[in-house]
Amino acid sequence: MPIAYISHPDCLLHDVGQDHPEQPGRLRAIQDLLISTGMELALNQYEAPLVKREQLELAHDPDYISMLFTDAPHEGILELDGDTFMMPKTLDAARRAAGALVMAVDLVMNKEVTSAFCAIRPPGHHAERDRAMGFCYFNNVAVGAAYAIRQYGVERVAIIDFDVHHGNGTEHIFATDPRVLFCSSFQHPFYPFTGHETETDHIVNITLPAGTNGEEFRKQVEAHWMPALHHFKPQLVMVSAGFDAHISDDMSHLRLREADYDWVTTRLKEIADQYAEGRIVSTLEGGYEHGSLARSVLAHLDALLGHR
Repeated sequence: MPIAYISHPDCLLHDVGQDHPEQPGRLRAIQDLLISTGMELALNQYEAPLVKREQLELAHDPDYISMLFTDAPHEGILELDGDTFMMPKTLDAARRAAGALVMAVDLVMNKEVTSAFCAIRPPGHHAERDRAMGFCYFNNVAVGAAYAIRQYGVERVAIIDFDVHHGNGTEHIFATDPRVLFCSSFQHPFYPFTGHETETDHIVNITLPAGTNGEEFRKQVEAHWMPALHHFKPQLVMVSAGFDAHISDDMSHLRLREADYDWVTTRLKEIADQYAEGRIVSTLEGGYEHGSLARSVLAHLDALLGHR
């Protein structure tokens, strides 16, 4: 069965300046490579809807949502924190990004597709319940997970985050919710300087020192994530797919390659096939060197497709 590829032109319109690393060109690079390799022909393509306010409220504080809707600028730039800014097209892009996750959950839970990849921006995993940060406004994967629990009665959702930065927002939102197993890997010490001290039954964080290569990453995943995932037996697997730990991405100091993203995706697919009827919802987080980002997404999709 083909996988869903969910995006929207609005996600290209959020642009806070050519010096900002989170650029529209990220999605264009992915789309161009999918076309040139023929991968797009293996995907069922969908346009993301605008997320509804009540869906956002499953993961975010109502007052915070109201602030973003009310303060979104009609012109110029609004600074929310030192690297998170809004321009006139930002709110719609953020609503499409979160809406993509809701659509993805609907598609996999209704068995229209087995898995889905949300090619969206802005990313989401740094957004906390009541705070924007780290290029993120709404926590897309958290909205999707909370929606799956509320709408479909899913009792066990696993969120796996292999972005080079800790998904502090996702951890913050589900810190006391054992229905969500959060498995994260990230460079440490590094922005946002969180997660390294977390120890709970449903949060499994892997800290990786600068210079870590793919071999060590794989060892840590096998030692920590895989036992937790087998014990948890998720009914839905969700992925915060950040590709900024790639050796070519100067956002970080880790040394992963396309083969490592292929490998970790294949391992997560095995978990989904064993416990979740194959259901995987993946969403784009980081990845700022456009060439390596596109190649890594291609490897991720190829693994989700079972290497065609």
